[in-house]
Amino acid sequence: MSGHVTAVSSNEEYSFTKPNRDSITLLTGLGVEGDVHAGVTVKHRSRVAQDPTQPNLRQVHLMHEELFAEVGEGGFKVAPGELGENITTRGIDLLALPTGTLLRIGDSAVLEVTGLRNPCLQIDHFQDGLLKQVVGRDEAGNIVRKAGIMSVVREGGVVRPGDTIEAELPSGPHRPLEKV
Repeated sequence: MSGHVTAVSSNEEYSFTKPNRDSITLLTGLGVEGDVHAGVTVKHRSRVAQDPTQPNLRQVHLMHEELFAEVGEGGFKVAPGELGENITTRGIDLLALPTGTLLRIGDSAVLEVTGLRNPCLQIDHFQDGLLKQVVGRDEAGNIVRKAGIMSVVREGGVVRPGDTIEAELPSGPHRPLEKV
């Protein structure tokens, strides 16, 4: 399974959206250099309030650009970085990857997929009603989260728009993604 990077984004301040950049640098075990969510321990405000010593399983947020067209059918306009992701992708089904998948990006970066992003109410503050577009239920009533995946940096490197992404699935039985 492969795809490519369409945009990269980071922000050194807490803000819902992240400005697009020409490149981002991934730091092994930390996340995106200069991004507010980089670190060994959790940085998301609500998670820090619960337990600031938790490991940071949300170092790098990836989102599939195909989601923007999907929500566009509902009248919403979303561009790369506006939902807080660090890496916007195309051509790879991020939501179908199992936990532990390695994503090899560009020349040297390697991310390990840790789980699904659990979207929060801030999405509705960005555009009213958008949360229902990115979180819903399937025919069986199970919650479906579409707002991308979270990962940790296993090998650092520079990531740029146009870089290829190659997914390496873990061996053994695959565990489906859960919210992190």
